[in-house]
Amino acid sequence: MPKSPATPPTVYQEDNTLTFVADHPEYVLYIKDEDEEVVYSAVVTSAETEVTLPSYLSGTYEIELVMGNRLFTGWIDL
Repeated sequence: MPKSPATPPTVYQEDNTLTFVADHPEYVLYIKDEDEEVVYSAVVTSAETEVTLPSYLSGTYEIELVMGNRLFTGWIDL
């Protein structure tokens, strides 16, 4: 049976706040610096719609959202 591609998460950013659409699955969030070091991580439960990242984070970072065995990645400017 063919599998369909995973639907990527919808996340909006305003300053250091990430807003997730309602009814999303649980994610593990990783923010990595240019050396691939994790500078922030959190579990985003399905009940949460906002995550505020620490104010000391400034610059361009890689953002990773892990859902089970799926990894969604991108870049974020803070």
